[in-house]
Amino acid sequence: MQKNVNSDLFYKGPITRESLSSRTREPIKDRFKGKAAIVTGGTAGIGKSIALELLKEGASVTITGRRKNVGEAVIQEFRDNGYPECIYLSGDMSDEDFCRSIVKETVKAFGRLDYLVNNAFNMLGVGREATTKDLTECYFGGPVNYLRMIQFSAEEMIKTGGGAVVNISSISGHIAQPRFLTYNMMKGAVGMLTKSAAMEYARDHIRINQVSPAHTWTERMLSRFDHELSPEEYEDIRYTGQGYMLNRGGECVEVAAPTLFLLSDDASYITGSEFMADGGFITLGGEGCIEKAYRDERVYGKPISYGTGGWSAILNPDKPVSDYPELFGNMQKEDK
Repeated sequence: MQKNVNSDLFYKGPITRESLSSRTREPIKDRFKGKAAIVTGGTAGIGKSIALELLKEGASVTITGRRKNVGEAVIQEFRDNGYPECIYLSGDMSDEDFCRSIVKETVKAFGRLDYLVNNAFNMLGVGREATTKDLTECYFGGPVNYLRMIQFSAEEMIKTGGGAVVNISSISGHIAQPRFLTYNMMKGAVGMLTKSAAMEYARDHIRINQVSPAHTWTERMLSRFDHELSPEEYEDIRYTGQGYMLNRGGECVEVAAPTLFLLSDDASYITGSEFMADGGFITLGGEGCIEKAYRDERVYGKPISYGTGGWSAILNPDKPVSDYPELFGNMQKEDK
């Protein structure tokens, strides 16, 4: 990883696409040589980064995704960069037959299966208005798809003496977020799935762990820089770092690194565990986040940023103090 990982990016220099997505890591040569892995949702963002890092370390990799043109372009990109041992499969992870075919085609292409990274997950966020259709879509495209992939992959892993699984979850499995009831609920289910599945497959020498990222600057997130940012948009981006001990959101490679560790033999005594790739978000907590914003104002001489919309609106200082719990009212009074 780059040095100075604790650099306060949101207080030093301008925030750009490059400043938010410039980190790299040094691959461990041949760590996964002769091994085969599946990375669901491997055509973009965190999944793509995990797949690429696995390829760099010698693994053969199957990636999945729903957008065929994107998946084929990613595979060509990997091959053009010197990593030919990869295939792409197009389909919907909520389809049981597709899940089975992923495992079947991987073994057909590479002769074995050693690792599974469950990453493709339904992102639908709905609040109190969630319908049965919404819940069904989230359930089967989320935790059920993860369980199916574990079940089908384990059948092949057992044949080679064992393997490892990493479920990509989220801080959303630990906190409540406005208008995100369905996603929070389903990511919460991943935590218990990881623990229960780890126990279920321990006798088969299959380790199952979980990595839970916070805000991560994926290509989708970085698309905000496709146009010139207004002052309000810029401030909203700066706001995203205030809830983190490291004063910034994460990068995809920073989620890939702990994922590869958990797949590797270096994690041979770790199963049923969760690694937080969250820049200290969960540890900081709500009270710490608020106090940190005031502390940073004193340290850096910068006005406290509250963002301009979305979730940041819950701390909008333009709303009357009476709209908030007493804690916020007191802090605003003390600040004056």
